[in-house]
Amino acid sequence: MSRIGKLPIPVPSGVDVAIDGQTVTVKGPKGTLTHTVAAPIQVVQDEGHLSVRRPDDERKSKQLHGLTRTLVANMVTGVTEGYERKLEIVGVGYRVVPKGPTQLELSLGYSHTITFDAPEGVSFAVENATRFSVSGIDKQQVGEVAANIRKLRKPEPYKGKGIRYAGEQIRRKVGKAGK
Repeated sequence: MSRIGKLPIPVPSGVDVAIDGQTVTVKGPKGTLTHTVAAPIQVVQDEGHLSVRRPDDERKSKQLHGLTRTLVANMVTGVTEGYERKLEIVGVGYRVVPKGPTQLELSLGYSHTITFDAPEGVSFAVENATRFSVSGIDKQQVGEVAANIRKLRKPEPYKGKGIRYAGEQIRRKVGKAGK
């Protein structure tokens, strides 16, 4: 039995869960998320918690068991607390300027500034010129937007300049050997 898949998912008060066949809809104070569960897996609602069940011990069922439980648990967490990914910019002249809650203007050493628009359900918060965060209720979407922003100027290994996740360690290289 999957150690993750067999754990029950607690449903806090104020969260409504609707199961319609293979579609699970979670509605909470921050919004609504919907996920379609893969065919052999079933999500069952008990009092105060959800449980994910698999019909047999086939390889495909085992693979989907823990995955489905984690995806549904992330939906419940997202509509109650939300997700946030913090990023920081390192480099002389590199900075970020907010252009509203869903738009950023980044100066990353190129000849032009880059304007980044957030998709639906994701917002930005800028602490200062070098620190900002991406937040939303969908964990996958928040992570993907943060990765796309980081991709605009990855941290380089010699000086460490670029966009990095907060707390990320960059493996540094030694430059040219001088005489």
